[in-house]
Amino acid sequence: MLRYTLMRLGIFVGCLVVVWGLVYSGVVPRGLGSSNGMWVVLLALVISAPISFVVLRGERDRAARKIAPKVDRMRANMQANLKANQSQEDVADDAARAQGQPS
Repeated sequence: MLRYTLMRLGIFVGCLVVVWGLVYSGVVPRGLGSSNGMWVVLLALVISAPISFVVLRGERDRAARKIAPKVDRMRANMQANLKANQSQEDVADDAARAQGQPS
C-alpha cells in the first residue's frame, strides 16, 4: 500500500513540476490574481489522476488483494459483535417483559 501511495505521489509531483514549468513559461495561462499557486496544484491534480488510474492499475490491484483479507476479517468481527449486542438486547427486553415493565 505504501508503494502505491508513493508511486501516486511521484506522478503528482512530476505533473506539478511540468505544469509549473508550463505556467511560468507562458504556455499555459496563469491563474487570476494571486491564485496562481492553487491553479498549478489543481491542474496538476486533474492531470495526474487519469495518468495514475492507467499507469498504476497493476499496483492498485496488488494493494487491493493485500487489503481484502483484512477487510473481510473486520467485517466478520463487526457482524459477530452486532449479533452479540442484539442477543444482549433481546435478553434485557425479555427480562423487562417478565417483570411487567413496558419495553
